[in-house]
Amino acid sequence: MAIKHNQQIPHNHFRKDWQRRVRVHFDQPGRKLRRRNARLAKASAVAPRPVDKLRPIVRCPTIKYNRRVRAGRGFTLTELKEAGIPRKLAPTIGISVDPRRQNLSTESLAVNVERLKAYRARLILFPRKLGQYKKGDASKEEVSSIKNTVSSVKQGLPIINVEAGFKETKKSDLPEAVEGGAYRKLRDARADARNQGKREKRAKEKADEAAAAKK
Repeated sequence: MAIKHNQQIPHNHFRKDWQRRVRVHFDQPGRKLRRRNARLAKASAVAPRPVDKLRPIVRCPTIKYNRRVRAGRGFTLTELKEAGIPRKLAPTIGISVDPRRQNLSTESLAVNVERLKAYRARLILFPRKLGQYKKGDASKEEVSSIKNTVSSVKQGLPIINVEAGFKETKKSDLPEAVEGGAYRKLRDARADARNQGKREKRAKEKADEAAAAKK
């Protein structure tokens, strides 16, 4: 029941011990600087590798947001197979993998396969041990000629939302209206399909009765 006028305060927990239980964040500016320094330290520690992994382009869920695209959790096994990248190699070269995700359209599959191929074409693999080059590693000349590297995959292969364009159509270009309305035509077609067997049976019985009456 709502409280009105000058009545007794209910026994709710409004009297908190602020000194022990309530935290205030007056250290936000300091934490911001600390996070920035941590990002820079990580980037310098893993350089020339990027700090993040390659992630797929996926549609946002629900009708409200599905016109937008964003980064997903990981690439599907089908996308890796189409791009020619072994599933066990992918995590070792900075590609995020999600075996649970599925491709529900050929468009999403094609977009992510193209993204994988673009990443693979720009990827430079250093040998694990100095001077011991294996299949797929960059050659000694390629490693020595490297000048500019990208510290973030998001910067090198960004995910860009493309706005859907709208076109105006002239009234003369519109298709002719269905006689009686499209809804009525669809309902009639549905009724015909549903009652086809009954009507054929009724017509056959009527024909048999007429033939028997002639005899």
